[in-house]
Amino acid sequence: MNNSSRFWAWPDELRRRGILGINQRNVDIILESNPREFYPRVDNKLMTKEICQAHGIQVPETYFVITEHSQCPKFLELIGTRTEFVVKPAGGAAGRGIVVVAGRLGNNFFSTSGRLIEWTDLRHHLSTILSGLYSLGGQLDKIIVERRIVSHPMLKSIAVEGTPDIRVILYKGVPAMAMIRLPTRMSGGRANLHQGAVAAALELDKGRTFGGVCRDRAISEHPDTNHPIAGIELPFWKELLTAAMKLSDALEMGYVGIDFVIDADTGPVVLEANARPGLAIQVAHGQGILPRLKYIDSLPEADRTGENRWNVIDSIATKSLEFWRS
Repeated sequence: MNNSSRFWAWPDELRRRGILGINQRNVDIILESNPREFYPRVDNKLMTKEICQAHGIQVPETYFVITEHSQCPKFLELIGTRTEFVVKPAGGAAGRGIVVVAGRLGNNFFSTSGRLIEWTDLRHHLSTILSGLYSLGGQLDKIIVERRIVSHPMLKSIAVEGTPDIRVILYKGVPAMAMIRLPTRMSGGRANLHQGAVAAALELDKGRTFGGVCRDRAISEHPDTNHPIAGIELPFWKELLTAAMKLSDALEMGYVGIDFVIDADTGPVVLEANARPGLAIQVAHGQGILPRLKYIDSLPEADRTGENRWNVIDSIATKSLEFWRS
């Protein structure tokens, strides 16, 4: 196999490309940037929501919260006549345990892909969430039942059976890299890369897509719709980055990933924040994030705060690939 066709690299090649590995991320970035006492601000989605609301940042409307097993039988009463909603663990991570309901027939429900979810199965799922099956460290958990976001129509051509989400990674309050995750049939309508969703890189200044990766292979079209992935400029991009920077400041964490969806009516909505954002975003971009972090580190603190950050965003977006590899 020649070098042009292989989809892997030697360790020294990864270092030259500025790839941030998991050990370096944990020790040099996360440990140094994220105070341990602030982790509950992102690990607990209810607390994240409260912080967002206190700072005027949009989050999905919470219908109700279940905290005890004895409340599970009352779920149907609490949900009332609603036909669309999302069930998620308050302490979950990586999308585990989330159920998105897009339809209803009596006491049974349908997922975004049309799969039948019987009430008995959903009730069992509620119990597993409370028992901590999906929470970090297996701790007892709570259940958030919230409004299902209807994705902006511009994104429907590059997503199947689900809602795309956007991840922005911020370092010292400055957006450093961003991508959009697109559901596929393989991913069951979830924007989860490990289950087969597509990742597309985003130009940081414009919010425009380029590239595309699915199952660690470069692609140029959505595998289900054959729609080109590149060249789509996301709506509300400046508003999304503004919300990301505002939340990063409020969380007081130096390295954080913030996930958004773009609502058809209201624009960017925060889904969650993560103190340990994954590294797949580098695969989507075809380059490492480490040089960007070093560049942000090299700037005076005044350049990394307030409105001055827009100049840094433009600078990161317009620097050549050769600059990041130097």
